[in-house]
Amino acid sequence: MHAWRLDEFEEIRELGAGGQGRVVLARHPRSGSHVAIKYLIRADDDGAALGRLRDEALLLSKVADPHVVRLHRFVATEEGAALVMEAIDGVSLKDLLARHGALPPEAALVVLKGSLLGLAAAHAVGIVHRDYKPANVVVRADGLSKLIDFGIAAALDGAGSRSGSPAYMAPEQWEGRPSMPATDIYAATCVFFECVTGRRPFDAGERAALMRGHLMDAVPVEAVPEPLRPLVAAGMSKDAALRPPGATVFVAELERAAVTAYGPDWEQRGVRALAMGAVALASLFPLGAALTTPGAGAVGGATAATGTGLLAAFGGKTALAVAGATLAVGSVGVTAYAVSGGEDAGGGPPPVTVGLAGLDSVVNGVPVRDAQFVEIASGVQDPLLRRRTNAALRRPLDAVIAASIEYVGRARPVVGSTVEIGLSDPRLISARYELSWNLDDLIVGGPRRHAVTVNPTTGRAYAHAELWKPHVLTDAGTGTLFARLGRPWLVMTDSEVCVPGEISAAELFQGAGQFSGLPSFSVYFGATGLQVMTSTSLPANVVQAAAIVRCNTYEATVPYTRIKDLLRPEIAALLP
Repeated sequence: MHAWRLDEFEEIRELGAGGQGRVVLARHPRSGSHVAIKYLIRADDDGAALGRLRDEALLLSKVADPHVVRLHRFVATEEGAALVMEAIDGVSLKDLLARHGALPPEAALVVLKGSLLGLAAAHAVGIVHRDYKPANVVVRADGLSKLIDFGIAAALDGAGSRSGSPAYMAPEQWEGRPSMPATDIYAATCVFFECVTGRRPFDAGERAALMRGHLMDAVPVEAVPEPLRPLVAAGMSKDAALRPPGATVFVAELERAAVTAYGPDWEQRGVRALAMGAVALASLFPLGAALTTPGAGAVGGATAATGTGLLAAFGGKTALAVAGATLAVGSVGVTAYAVSGGEDAGGGPPPVTVGLAGLDSVVNGVPVRDAQFVEIASGVQDPLLRRRTNAALRRPLDAVIAASIEYVGRARPVVGSTVEIGLSDPRLISARYELSWNLDDLIVGGPRRHAVTVNPTTGRAYAHAELWKPHVLTDAGTGTLFARLGRPWLVMTDSEVCVPGEISAAELFQGAGQFSGLPSFSVYFGATGLQVMTSTSLPANVVQAAAIVRCNTYEATVPYTRIKDLLRPEIAALLP
């Protein structure tokens, strides 16, 4: 039987298959972006399956969080239906535990924290996952874990169901009562128990025995390190009302317990251990990441020459010093942890994590609809510095809101934005904004792309002069830059050059953009390379033909190896 597929994507390989469909890794030829596509093969009696896939798309579309897989679109035709999602280059927590056994407590705490943050984002929009388990958590090479597969997720006010994975089902699921946020907290705690002990809390083979364990048997907290026992006891309470009242509350309790038991740098150590465990299994990554680390060759299973478990697989402390390399590999909408130095290295900036926040409100009379912006999640302790950094990260959205204020009353401006998060390092955070700015009765503007790169140690956005070597800021140097990019400077359509290379360096680097305060030219440090882009509007003296008032956004991406020598050394040193 011919497998239905979306023609606009090039299928690379199959990631999994079942009776009703398959999941594939695919590539979009024009953009070069990789996606995961979950296909449902249409049949005469698949109304329920199609409904479940549509429900999953609807639920995923509501969640925008770096700890949850991102949905790009849902497609349904007469031949089939598909979810097009973010491709996560990592390994499932299930595979990680099968290969390495129990995780260090700090690493297990990092997994639990990340999952709770993702579940909290789902709960905030009225969704219960209902099937949290190791197979539905993916750990990337930077130590970040992300939730996937919301296939049986349900609304908070949904009917009761016994759906779920028996090893992690809460008592209310076994009894067929409606699920609630506490249901996901129970499952997440079960997985945490497995991460820290290497076994499930109730591991009887038969379903009836499993049900009895979850409904009646005492939680075996004695198997967990003593400082973590209160967390497990609370999260796995038989009575949902006695569990933490929300995932964010549980995160706060987790962090207090972790700091008390393992010190203020527990998270950095945990992220580093998870990153090393994931890198050792890079051959299982969907994109086949060719990552190598000291000691990785010793990994063939849960046991290595120096002992057992994840840390032993890397030869302990030595292998955790990743030769100073940064494993923070950002991608679309993804929080990236910066991992640098060894366990005893110290002396460097702490890891910084960033995430997406949302805005749906009226700001100074301007309606803002479903706008995303970037903000610090953790790693910047000083409140003033944190506020300054967040303001710099949000600058593109605030600029378009400010530019719209003057039109209120004369037109109906509506502002929106989506964001892609690139590299995230203790000294460099980069994000790319797609800004929507619609003015009924005057103009209807499409997205404008602007990037912002911020230094979280100062809270300031990098100016262009701080990114490039001085000679690049000259006319000749700008010519060299665009020659490396290999395309015309500004393209209005696929075949028509809008401004054919007559712009001076001063106009390009310093000209005002469409919105006050945003440059005409911006730089984005993405996961795989550096992207340069111009705004959709340039200063009037740049426009050569009176009929041309705007140029479509120009952008081009090049690998870092091709552009590093044009960047200042201190910037180049932060890049992969």
